[in-house]
Parts: sequence; C-alpha cells; structure tokens
Amino acid sequence: MISSNDFRNGVTILIEGQLWTVIDFLHVKPGKGSAFVRTTLKNLKTGRTLEKTFRAGEKLERATVDNREMQMLYNDADGYHFMDAESFENFTLQRDVIGDPADFLKDGMKIDVQMHDGVAIGVSLPAHVELRVEETDPGFKGDTAQGTSKPAKLETGASVNVPLFVNVGDMIRIDTRDRRYIGRVQ
Repeated sequence: MISSNDFRNGVTILIEGQLWTVIDFLHVKPGKGSAFVRTTLKNLKTGRTLEKTFRAGEKLERATVDNREMQMLYNDADGYHFMDAESFENFTLQRDVIGDPADFLKDGMKIDVQMHDGVAIGVSLPAHVELRVEETDPGFKGDTAQGTSKPAKLETGASVNVPLFVNVGDMIRIDTRDRRYIGRVQ
C-alpha cells in the first residue's frame, strides 16, 4: 500500500484492477478544508491519461514493477526483439508497448523494460542517444542564423530538427524524451 502523500512521478499504482503511473502530482493545502493531492495518471495498458484527485493520506495499492535490463536484437514486422541480459531469454515487444521512443532504438542498444506479473508494460530508454544522420538538406557556408533548423532523417528512421550546419554522415546526440538535438559527437 502507498499513501497519496508519497506520490512521485513514475510511481505505479493499481486502481480498480488497472495499472496507472503518476505523470504529475500536486499536494494542495487550501486555507479551509482538508488537504488533497491532484494527479495526472497514465493508464499503462491503453495509454489514456486521467486527472484524479485523492484525499491526503488516502491509501492505494502499489503495483510491483520490476525493471529488467534487455538488449535490442532487431526489429521486423512482428515487433521489436530483445534479449534479457541475465537469463538470455528472447522477448518480442510491440511498438504500442514501447511508444514513441521506439524511433530511437537501434540494434545492440540496452534499455530497461518494466515488467508486471511477467508482462512488459513499458520501457525506459537512456535520456540521450547518439545516431548517424542519413538524410538532410546540405548546409551552406555562412548559414549561421540563430535558431534556424532543418529536418534530418536518422539511421533508425526517426526524423528530428537539426541546426543548418549538420550534414549527412554526422553523428549527433538526441534527447529521447523530447526529440531535441543536443549536439554533434566528435
């Protein structure tokens, strides 16, 4: 059991048999009345978000989620294939379980997969990945306008906006959380 006072981002709870993770929370103590916790929850099965208010100190069932390190082997029409780093078992995850971060997965990458009762419910990628630019418009000498960007297609097929000076073949660092260009890799 977990108290609503102990909510933090990423905490997973069970509500009416459904797995929900806390995306955002706010403890509110009004001048009159009792305190409460306003939360934004995400259903781990459907991806739906919900805003829900709990009384301060309300007890809820905490879900047991295990993180297992896995290495991506390859992806195909069946899904993304991973190998457990400890047991060497192979798992196949569908894109809807992985979500948008699947755009940044490449062969050999290690990620953490969240498991609940032996079923994969989500993944967490590293905050930054280094990928090669496969396609982009050429940059021109003197193109140094601040804040100007162009689209680039990466080796995984993902498209991100990059500064004008980035060229085909450059290795760049991308933030996987918001698809933001961070810098070139030397």
